[in-house]
Amino acid sequence: MALITVSNAQLAFGHVPLLDHTALSLESAERVALIGRNGSGKSSLLKVLAGLDRLDDGVLQLQQGLRRTYVPQEPEFAAGISVFEAVSQGVAEAKSLRERFELHAPHEDLDALQTRIEALDGWTWEQRVDEALQRLSLAPQSLLATLSGGMKKRVALAQALVARPEVLLLDEPTNHLDLDGIDWLQGLLLDWPGALVVVSHDRAFVDAVASRIVELDRGILRSYPGSYASFEASKARELQDEALANARADKLLAQEEVWVRKGVEARRTRSVGRIGRLQRLRAERASRRDRVGQVRLELDAGLPPGKIVAELSQVSKAFGALQVVSDFSATILRGDKIGLIGPNGAGKTTLLKLILGELAADSGRVRQGSGLQVAYFDQMREALDLSATLADTISPGSEWIETGPARKHVMSYLNDFLFSPARANSPVSTLSGGERNRLLLARLFALPANVLVLDEPTNDLDIETLELLEELLQGYAGTVFLVSHDRRFLDNVVTSLIAWEGDIGPPGFWREYEGGIEDWRTQRGRMPASRVSAEPAAPPPTASATARKGSAKLSYREQRELDELPARIEALEAEQIHLNVVLADGSLYASEPQRAAQMAGRVAELDEALMAALERWELLASR
Repeated sequence: MALITVSNAQLAFGHVPLLDHTALSLESAERVALIGRNGSGKSSLLKVLAGLDRLDDGVLQLQQGLRRTYVPQEPEFAAGISVFEAVSQGVAEAKSLRERFELHAPHEDLDALQTRIEALDGWTWEQRVDEALQRLSLAPQSLLATLSGGMKKRVALAQALVARPEVLLLDEPTNHLDLDGIDWLQGLLLDWPGALVVVSHDRAFVDAVASRIVELDRGILRSYPGSYASFEASKARELQDEALANARADKLLAQEEVWVRKGVEARRTRSVGRIGRLQRLRAERASRRDRVGQVRLELDAGLPPGKIVAELSQVSKAFGALQVVSDFSATILRGDKIGLIGPNGAGKTTLLKLILGELAADSGRVRQGSGLQVAYFDQMREALDLSATLADTISPGSEWIETGPARKHVMSYLNDFLFSPARANSPVSTLSGGERNRLLLARLFALPANVLVLDEPTNDLDIETLELLEELLQGYAGTVFLVSHDRRFLDNVVTSLIAWEGDIGPPGFWREYEGGIEDWRTQRGRMPASRVSAEPAAPPPTASATARKGSAKLSYREQRELDELPARIEALEAEQIHLNVVLADGSLYASEPQRAAQMAGRVAELDEALMAALERWELLASR
């Protein structure tokens, strides 16, 4: 029996049907990826499945006693609480019932309380919370207000996991997560024993996690078993068949419209029947929901800059005791498309500002090329005035937009980005997250620029717009700096990567690689061997020493130490990542300089401890 069944579902926002007499079912242990265009109603459907919203009409059936947990795009928590308190909210019922049981109030039915507590596994809720915190590398006493967006998303996931739901509903879970965080989430969901419905535009993530693709297109839910690549092939065939059927219907309607205008012999039965068919064709054409057109993206590459965009030689930058960039050298040429990757808080924005001359280096030399025209895409959308209209945001004080040799009216330009003329005078505050990103792209592309800086442009954009943006950037003649955690997008756009490698090198260590994410992972996998080969060769051992080494076996204590080392290394790395995140924005140095210095010292100690643990593990493993 299905866990959740939706039949004849109807849901509308204003005059637009988001769900139009459609159906969906979710089986036990099934992993479904829900995809569709921005504004198609995916988040609304997810809230209906979670029980937070109701259908206008139709039936939602649930298996009796079904436990569902919903994690929104932007989790919200009470002010001033710790991570432990936030995660404990996932077991709020079990916690409350146990407290009531332990009070032994005379009016309570203790047998009923005990039965319910056992059903919720509530006697050990603290242990469940501690296990989730450890698994997600979260410090229980940290205040939520001090955490980054990615860490807050981890807290929300931990809160959902401790509830042990049978159905987990996730809305854009990869937003604000770095590459390591996305890999971690993939592994977590692949091991998840319950059913999953996830809304995501990250194609690599969908391919890795989902066992079925469900597309919400013009109010109808269509199911496609298998991977995203299989969905793409099936969808292309469906759209081609639909276009042919619509073309035949339109041709027949046009022929009948010509016939009816020539005059009708109303008394003849054949003519009466033909008029009836014409009326049905008109009704079908009026009720048809045509597929919304694609975004039309064009970029004005501005004036050509010099051959060199920037040249950095042994550049370093630190904030207090935190070394963000250490001895970095690179040459950026015109037309390069460079991706910057690293954990949240590693310093990607700082490195970008150094490259573009917006921040002075502590040491080293930075030289910018001539004639640079830089345009920014800000992931926080701070450039958008929520009270301004869409037209004023794109072209303040003018009805026309100059894009290279072309000149467009602002209404036509907005229509290229799927904003109807009726919405041109609406405030930005009325737009969804994906629509705001689309508006920001429209504003960005209206500016002449030969250097584009795109900070997380893929968040909230639907897959079709992402693919069009990929094509645009591939053909763009200027230079692109791209900060993104969308692996497929990076692989399809960039020519090289600048990656943070402070985990295997000194603090603030960055290295440039040719190619995309997969190339970087392949090359990085060879790094330990390269580093060993680059070290001075040790003197060759004597024959007797070689014999002793070959015959030596691990003692019981050494074998136990080898078994425990991976967990110790993982714990050290987790603590190091947490400290780097807390120190990353520099505010702690101003508010609590003594604590910041202590934490920075601890980071240095962790570096040494990690190196010693890795060397010890390598030595024992080789024996």
